[in-house]
Amino acid sequence: MKRRLFFKFVLIYVFLALVNFILISTVGSDRIQKSVEQAKGRELYQESVQIAADMSAVSLYKKDSLEDILDSLKTVAKYEGSKIWYISTRGEILLSSDLGITTEEPYVIPNFNPASLDSGYYSIGRFFNYFDSDMISVIYPVTSNTRVHGYIAVHSDIKGIIAQRESILRTVHFLFILSFTLSLLILLMIYIWVIRPLRTIQKGILEYSTGNLNYEVDIHSNDEMGFLGSRLTYMANTLATSEESQKKFISNVSHDFRSPLTSIKGYIEAILDGTIPAEMQPRYLNIILQETKRLEKLTKDLLTLNNLDSKGNYMAMSKFDINDVIRNTAASFGGKCISRHISLELILEGTELFVYADYSRIQQVLYNLLDNAIKFSKDDSVIEIETEYRHDKIYVSVKDHGCGIPRDSIPKIWDRFYKSDSSRGKDTTGTGLGLAIVRDIIQQHNQTITVVSTEGVGTEFKFTLDKA
Repeated sequence: MKRRLFFKFVLIYVFLALVNFILISTVGSDRIQKSVEQAKGRELYQESVQIAADMSAVSLYKKDSLEDILDSLKTVAKYEGSKIWYISTRGEILLSSDLGITTEEPYVIPNFNPASLDSGYYSIGRFFNYFDSDMISVIYPVTSNTRVHGYIAVHSDIKGIIAQRESILRTVHFLFILSFTLSLLILLMIYIWVIRPLRTIQKGILEYSTGNLNYEVDIHSNDEMGFLGSRLTYMANTLATSEESQKKFISNVSHDFRSPLTSIKGYIEAILDGTIPAEMQPRYLNIILQETKRLEKLTKDLLTLNNLDSKGNYMAMSKFDINDVIRNTAASFGGKCISRHISLELILEGTELFVYADYSRIQQVLYNLLDNAIKFSKDDSVIEIETEYRHDKIYVSVKDHGCGIPRDSIPKIWDRFYKSDSSRGKDTTGTGLGLAIVRDIIQQHNQTITVVSTEGVGTEFKFTLDKA
């Protein structure tokens, strides 16, 4: 949306308003006048019909009758603001609401021929050139016994119709200007509430597209625009955080790959050039093997995290016995525990306890938690693995009596590649991805995992699962 788009819209709106105003003043004016003329013509026609009917019932040759009719014509003419005549068939004006009785010396209308007037029920003109200006006229025959005795002619000045038209037109113009003004106010509100926020959002999008993710969309309204602006700012902050995490992630991956690769390369070169004597080569080959296993584990963990991050990732949900999984997983650590005199104590609720989850992933959660617990436990200690059913949930906990986690490090243990300072000396083969994998798997199951740890006392991880 270009900056001038709204102003183009306003110009088009004003142009259309001017065109409409001109049309109202021309075509609309003609239509209004025509409508007023027709209404006035019908009114005059109804008067003429009524007067002709009254005159048909009286004698037109008695003076008293003529005076009564004249009084009636004057009353009607004064009330309607018109001129009313009684015209003979020869065109003589015998009665006139403004001239009175003129039977002795009547004015004769030249070329009087009612049939020559407009075919409608009224006509506009000077009525056989009698008037100096246009009049609207109606002529209706006075009949008796199917014989035409004369005509009633009713005239009204066309200026009255023009004045009425102008009055209506002024009202229409006023309403149009009022509507136009209100529309402009609505446009102004649209500009303030819609266009201006959209421009702010547009500027934010342009800033984000150029990489400036710290730009804040400054919209503080509580409507949809404010919501959109806040969501864009939130999205940008999330992207900025994600970008920073991605850089950190790549840096950590590079470091964790570079260290073992550097060792492997150095030892192989030393073996090849004879720096390491033959009798010591098995020792260094064993180091190379351990570093290779470390790279293999790191690669496997990265692939696992990548699969967990995939939005279309599929989970094979099924019903299985969590107690049985715990027994099998604990058995796989038998060798490590025996060498360090660590006991695994299983406190399981019931012989069987069925849950509904992804078997292989929950098995990986247990494996990672047990591996961590053994790694950071003291020799000759006990690790407790417990299951419990309460409130329609299965609770699984792994508790060790090792070195514990510093309080300020607990929020960070879920971060990828994070290793607390207390683990640096012991965790020589870890990748720092185990707990990140655990958290992602539990979150994909829409479950929760918590940790309670005290330095020098031990650590307990506890997560939930749905009961089958």
